[in-house]
Amino acid sequence: MPSLAGKLLVASRKLRDPNFSRTVVLMLEHNDEGSLGVVLNRLSQQTVSEVWRAIEFDPCDNDQLLNTGGPVPGPLIALHACEELAEKPLLPGLFISMQKETVDPLVRQTEHAFRLYTGNSGWGAGQLDDELQAGGWLSAPAKADDVFAEPEALWPEVTRRIALDIMLPAGDRSRVPPDASMN
Repeated sequence: MPSLAGKLLVASRKLRDPNFSRTVVLMLEHNDEGSLGVVLNRLSQQTVSEVWRAIEFDPCDNDQLLNTGGPVPGPLIALHACEELAEKPLLPGLFISMQKETVDPLVRQTEHAFRLYTGNSGWGAGQLDDELQAGGWLSAPAKADDVFAEPEALWPEVTRRIALDIMLPAGDRSRVPPDASMN
């Protein structure tokens, strides 16, 4: 199966894991050894400044909420638009950082958009491929804007894009109403 890194996964109704109900996952890695992603549309209740106090970084006055990237514990993952602080590019205009030396200055700046994730979504070798074949996930191309979208609006928007790709693979989407009941 081709790599899904840089793509979105959308939980289908067939996926019974409550950790992923109505989620959109951005895939960061997908290869023969396993897969790693972050849930884009789940906010935590912790702010960046609260986490910085808890992990004993220098105090920070950023009150942005962290996102819950998934049920698997792991390091903080930053997705952002600041090329100077990038550790790895993911999509045009979207970068990944995980090291203190890049994440700390990122949360202190206000010029570039970022999202910080606690936890991640991980799969062992072949596990995600099996879930895809069973119909648990739908995939779609990702855009940097998806990362910075309102969390509540993301799942309906991405499922709409997938439906349009199925119904109008090469059609004129400008004539499709936002609400199908308008037809």
